[in-house]
Amino acid sequence: MNILKIKAGIVGACLVVPVYAESEKKEPVKLEAYRVVNTTPLGAGMRAEKVSANVQVMSAADLQKQQSVSVADYMNQHMGSVTINDAQNNPMQPDIQYRGFTVSPLMGLPQGLSVYVNGIRFNEPFGDTVHWDLIPKGAIESMSLQSGSNPAYGLNSLGGAIGLKTKTGFTAPEHSLTVSGGSWGRHNEELSSGWHNDEFAYFLDLQHFQEDGWRDHSNSQVFNGLGTLSWRGDSGQLNLTLAGSDSSLIGNGAIPVELEAFDRKAVFTKPDKTSNEFFLAAMDGNLWLNDDIELAANMYYRQNKVSTLNGDGGELEECDDGIGICEEGDDEKVTDVQGNIIAADDDIEGGTINTSATDQWSFGFALQSAFNQSIQGHENQFVVGVSYDLSDSRYQADSELGALDDDRGVIGAGILTEESRVRLDTTNHSIGLFFSEVFNVTEKLAVNFSGRYNHIEIDMRDIGGNNPKLTGKHKFDRFNPATGFTYSVMPALNIYGGYSEGSRVPTPMELSCADPEDPCKLPNAFIADPPLEQVISKTWEAGFRGRFDAILDGHIKWNLGYFNTVNHNDIIFQSTGNGNSAGFFDNVGQTQRQGVELGLSSAFFERWRMSFNYAFIDARFLTPFTVQSANHPHAAENGDMSVLKGNRIPSIPQHIIKFATDVDVLDDWTVGMNLMFNGEQFFRGDEANLDKPLAGYVVVNLNTEYRLNKHVTLFARLDNVFGEQYNNFGLYGEADEVFDDMDDTHFVGVSAPRAGWGGIKIKF
Repeated sequence: MNILKIKAGIVGACLVVPVYAESEKKEPVKLEAYRVVNTTPLGAGMRAEKVSANVQVMSAADLQKQQSVSVADYMNQHMGSVTINDAQNNPMQPDIQYRGFTVSPLMGLPQGLSVYVNGIRFNEPFGDTVHWDLIPKGAIESMSLQSGSNPAYGLNSLGGAIGLKTKTGFTAPEHSLTVSGGSWGRHNEELSSGWHNDEFAYFLDLQHFQEDGWRDHSNSQVFNGLGTLSWRGDSGQLNLTLAGSDSSLIGNGAIPVELEAFDRKAVFTKPDKTSNEFFLAAMDGNLWLNDDIELAANMYYRQNKVSTLNGDGGELEECDDGIGICEEGDDEKVTDVQGNIIAADDDIEGGTINTSATDQWSFGFALQSAFNQSIQGHENQFVVGVSYDLSDSRYQADSELGALDDDRGVIGAGILTEESRVRLDTTNHSIGLFFSEVFNVTEKLAVNFSGRYNHIEIDMRDIGGNNPKLTGKHKFDRFNPATGFTYSVMPALNIYGGYSEGSRVPTPMELSCADPEDPCKLPNAFIADPPLEQVISKTWEAGFRGRFDAILDGHIKWNLGYFNTVNHNDIIFQSTGNGNSAGFFDNVGQTQRQGVELGLSSAFFERWRMSFNYAFIDARFLTPFTVQSANHPHAAENGDMSVLKGNRIPSIPQHIIKFATDVDVLDDWTVGMNLMFNGEQFFRGDEANLDKPLAGYVVVNLNTEYRLNKHVTLFARLDNVFGEQYNNFGLYGEADEVFDDMDDTHFVGVSAPRAGWGGIKIKF
């Protein structure tokens, strides 16, 4: 294979690349296409059948054909072992779960997946969260979802890693305008433009998304854009990327089941708003020193200011002595930020407005070398690299007392409480040294070894003077190894297996809220920082996969695998029973996620395509512990519950089924459908499995596309065709804080009703 073909494989991460061989007459003969996936965030492409783990990929064409709102939306509907929950009920703010590991925009959830964009770590430095609204969907060239605790992908890669690659003028040299609209006042406009002259290129994508939302008081708006200037020569390529986003998202989350019974569109309290102001400047490139050695590097600066505004029910009442106000069940008087006792008043009964602002910037770079020289006639790839990330986060939070209006909105009284005020500054230094080795013992057998050493320093400073225990320095060191093999019995059968370790360090947010004697209220009040241990994941994975030609002029690809991941020193949020969200983060020992995955995809007659994914995920606690869930209907009088070894982890369905098919009814008209089934899951806060779980559900969606000509395409999408009413998220709360006649403590995330959108894409 010559150097140009190698470059195509390396640069085209997760893309299908045709391979050619020369006959005696020097005429190219087309052989079977293969997929190339990255073995590190920076690249180093490897044929997928040489990777000892399950890999799923998505292309820009897949994203466009399914008319997905975001990458998260596509993953939910089409990727195996993936689910979402409606904790926020906003299409741009889903919690993605893969194999029982979470990546979410919400602080407080254990983030078990790493996300990279063009090799740049995209988990936020303060809480490891990921915001799906920052990159326009039209700018995405490809996405890979790699399973297992891959150490090469660094921190948070406990259950897997997501790698996104954006377009350039070389990969998307066209101009287009896409406009769509439909239910809930949703409309989306996106303008893309790309061009190149073989040496220089540009790409630009601008998107505007807006909707009123299907629930009351749930309007959202997103402006985002990405632009890239590129140069390429005979031996390399260089890209300069600028991106930005300005969003305002309303996520009015779970509601009491008694409120759901008569008005699913209603919200419990309001507002619940998250705003992002994001900027990214990055440069990446690669250089082939010769036919066998490639250098790749990136450098970036990113800044994101995340602001939240949450109207919540109040937990304050007049103190027993009639002087001032106290927390429910407590005789300690609440003071304002000047230290004055707050007097009871009608204007401060029933509600609070919790605000936070996280102003964070980060800078980093990574460099790697890939060596592809054969060793004694055996194909070999050795990659070695280093990464450095520096970030600073300034977090501030306040709680303003107020009263609920008739529509359950909170009207602030201008009184800020001293206990909830936080002013925290954190600095993170992260250094990673990594390597990856793939050695072909024979043409059929390949073995791999990889590892990464992580060194992290977190410096926390209380800059408000209220919480001196916040100040502290923390250091974490860890070497994570991995090894595995692949064996190609025949083109229709490939066997793989491996062992890997990954880790995540406690975030500054978790370290700030880790003292059981000084509980905090998420996501605002952080009190103290006793040390937490870093979470270590250990994964065994094995399976079979292959492809074979089938009758009806088609082919079938398949995979069947087993995985077993055990987290050591897992961190969860422990409630103290002092309120809906009061508690602390704690290491609770070992947890396990194991399961079986089956995937099938086929294409017949070059016009009919189908895919099927089934996952069984068994997620359980392996270490007994005591947890408090004050609003749990079956907890002890003091809120205690005993979590036993073998209890299931909440919010993770055991059974997940996805089926999708589309057919070209005419050469220019495609009709498709997809079906999703999620099994039952326990409420968050029911770690002891004492309550009845949420029921499973089935959702069917339709989409269609009609290509008038090479310039104009019409498309439409219909979600929840049968109007299924279901809940895919549950937790416990106190409905009687707001509704005197409601005493059921079950809160649920409600499903969106039937909805449809249509649009047009014009290429010019």
